[in-house]
Amino acid sequence: MPTLENIQARIEALQAKAESLLATQSESALQKIHDLMTRHNLTISDIEKFAGSRKKSGRAASSRKASVVAYQDPKTGATWSGRGRAPAWIAKARDRSKFAVAGAASGAGKGKKRAATKTKGKANGKGQPRGPQPALYRDPQSGATWSGRGRAPAWLASAEDRTPFLIG
Repeated sequence: MPTLENIQARIEALQAKAESLLATQSESALQKIHDLMTRHNLTISDIEKFAGSRKKSGRAASSRKASVVAYQDPKTGATWSGRGRAPAWIAKARDRSKFAVAGAASGAGKGKKRAATKTKGKANGKGQPRGPQPALYRDPQSGATWSGRGRAPAWLASAEDRTPFLIG
């Protein structure tokens, strides 16, 4: 079994070999670069000018606004910016102003608020109305009703004329 000194000696020998290989490879790379520069009549200033004129594509890292802490849990010190899903410590709170950070108290309620609209039974301009609809058809025998939305019930689907089942 090899000893620790033997392994360390091997490691040193391999590191020396790696350094010599790296030196020969870098020498050959520099020679290739020099040959290309002389073949194309380039100078170091040409290369620096080219490298300086290239711009990074995409958005700059600073274009995104940092989120501001709007709420803080007094027990644990955990913070929340007010954006995204509310954390458990504030999710069920009725009054979030207790958790508002002093510097961001005015910013916590910022933003445009939409007027609350109930769309129950009303078309909100986007197609079908939401919520339960009033019944349009009634079965005279069983008293069952149907709003006209979805699949027709068996008592109405088999009828050729639906007018006797209309309510009102």
